[in-house]
Formats: sequence, C-alpha cells, structure tokens
Amino acid sequence: MTALTVGTLLATNVTRAEETLKVGFIGTLSGTNASMGKQLSEGFQLAVEQAGGKLGGLPTKVVIVDDQQKPDIGRQEANRLIESEKVHFIVGVPFSNVLNAVFAPAVQRTILIGMAGAPSSIAGTSCSPYFFSSSWQGDTLAEAVGTALQQKQVKRLYVMVPNFPGGREVVAGLKRHFKGEIVGEVYTPLGQLDFAPELAQLRTAKPDAVFAFFPGGLGIQFVKQFAQSGLKSTVPLYTAYTIDANTLVAMGDAAVGVRTAEFWSASMDNAANKQFVDAFRKRYNSAPSSYAAQGYDAGRLMDAAIRQAGGAITDRAAIASALKSAKFQSVRGNFRYNNNHFPIQDLYLGEIIKAADGAPTMRLGERVLQDHGDAYASQCPLK
Repeated sequence: MTALTVGTLLATNVTRAEETLKVGFIGTLSGTNASMGKQLSEGFQLAVEQAGGKLGGLPTKVVIVDDQQKPDIGRQEANRLIESEKVHFIVGVPFSNVLNAVFAPAVQRTILIGMAGAPSSIAGTSCSPYFFSSSWQGDTLAEAVGTALQQKQVKRLYVMVPNFPGGREVVAGLKRHFKGEIVGEVYTPLGQLDFAPELAQLRTAKPDAVFAFFPGGLGIQFVKQFAQSGLKSTVPLYTAYTIDANTLVAMGDAAVGVRTAEFWSASMDNAANKQFVDAFRKRYNSAPSSYAAQGYDAGRLMDAAIRQAGGAITDRAAIASALKSAKFQSVRGNFRYNNNHFPIQDLYLGEIIKAADGAPTMRLGERVLQDHGDAYASQCPLK
C-alpha cells in the first residue's frame, strides 16, 4: 500500500469520525392521534441516547417535525428536511396516507425508515431499495386477527375502521384469512369521535364478534363507547392497531377483555426487551407502547447498519445494503427482512386483563402466525 493510499484512508476516516449524522423525524405530534408520533419519537430518541448520542459512532442530530396527519404537510416537511437540513435519513411517519406522500421525495434522495404501517404499494410493486420498515405492512396484524377468528370458528363478523387507505387495507388483510360472513362493513370519517350511530347498527346486526381498527385517540373513544353501550358483555371485540400501553391508560377498565393482535409485548422474555422496557420507564416515567418499540428498533437498526457500512452515510447504496443485513438485538426477538424490506416476524393474539395491581395490561397470548411475511413481497422486484 502506498503512502498516498494510507494517507487518503486516514483522512477519510477522520472526516467520517467528525461528520454529523442528520436524521429527520416526521410524525403526527398534534391532534387526536399525537400519542402515536410521541411514542415513536421517544423510542427512537432513547436508542440515540443509549448510543451516546452517536448512531453508528457518528454524532447524531435529530430534527423533529409535526406532519399534523396531513399528507401535504408531510411532503412539504420531507422536502425541507432533505433540501435545507441535508438529512441522511427520514424516519417515522405513522399514518399510511402521509407515508404515501413522503415516500417518493424521500427515497429519491435519501433513505426512509417507516416506523409504523405502510400501504401495499410500498411493500409490493412500488418497493424501493431505499425504504425499510421497522414495524409491519398495514395488512399484517389484521391477518393475525383473521387467522384467530378462523381458529375460534367465528361465523358472523362485524367490521368497523376509519375511511382512509390504511383502513381499507386493514380490512383486506382481515378478509385474506377470515372466511366467515361479514354482516357489516363500516367506514367512518378519519376524525370521527362519536360512534353511537354505528354501535346501534352493530347491535341490530347481532354478529358473533366485532373487529375494529381505530388508532390513537379514535381508539380510546371507540373502546370506551363500545363498553358503555353494553355490547362488550355480549359481543367479543377483536382489534388491531388500536390498543397499546399509551392508549390503554386512557381506556382503563373499558378495554378489559378485548383481544388484540400484536408482534411485541413489554413482557417478551429476551434481554434486549427487558433492557428497553426498564430504560424507557426510567427515562419517560411511563410504560412503552408497541410504537415506542418500533421507534427504538429503528434506532438500533440504524446504529448497527452505519457501523457495518463503516460510517459511509453519504453512500446510499452501501447503507441500504447494510440495513438489509444488519445484525442487532431487536426487542421482538428474531428480526430479519423479507426481500421488500419489511420484517418477517411472529404475530400473536393478546388479551387485555387486569394485572395484580388492578391496572389493565396486555397479556401476550397464543402465537397465531409464525415467521410471517406480508402478502405483497412477491410483487416486489427486489431480491
């Protein structure tokens, strides 16, 4: 090796050591569903703090913006983060309609890590080598509920979800595995908080069970009103993407007995999860939700991938390759990517019970799908 080559390598290493990693976090941080963005952000920032403020060994700056759950605001902020802040990654984006708007400008110029559900197009025909998910494709948990309903031999089902692309894809995932009769399929406005008319229709339909998907504050209102209506004592309620540690506090006893699909629980028995749950409680004085777990895993994933790529954060191809194969301890246990950069993972049906102290908590129940990949990976041309 020549002296010039050695000198060049040393100079490069010094430059990388001093280079600041810039990450743009886009999340819903205001309005009814602000809790989701808050938990994603807190989980991610905890991972940054535990890395000493240096993901992949690089000083890390996180720029946090509120998408207000509006696609046009999300797209505007993505462009600003790329053009003005010069970020190397964009992360977050809890709602699929906002993710759709952020997707193209982000993957064309940087790397995007989605921390919550993603629409089918991003998992399938429009997949990108520069998009990765730290959570699940939008159908996935509903597929677990559909599988559980089949196992429990439910015949007549009533379905209620918000009227936006994510809601319709959740229903598609449910139908992929549930083969019984759907006696009602109701789509409510995304901001609706009063479900009395829909619950009256549900009572008239007399289903064997109800499936509902209402994220954030919508879920709090729905679960409370469902219990207040008296339906909970006669019709089993199954949910996905509705109950987490954050919303459960507000739901209280109204949520006890509700079944919910999950990929993760605070009770999961692995070292990484125990450490995460303890650290989150100490840092934020509250229990972590699955959204916090998704944000935390994204930070751990980035830390491992940047180290594996030797800190070459301006080399998108190298970072993308490292993300796909990065080895890190996920809070959910085993973690590996499918060809479309969505996790292959186990899915469970949990139940809300009362803990020894009387507080509602989620008990992670039976595993209903093992090593489960989403339904759209075969449509993705990536290898």
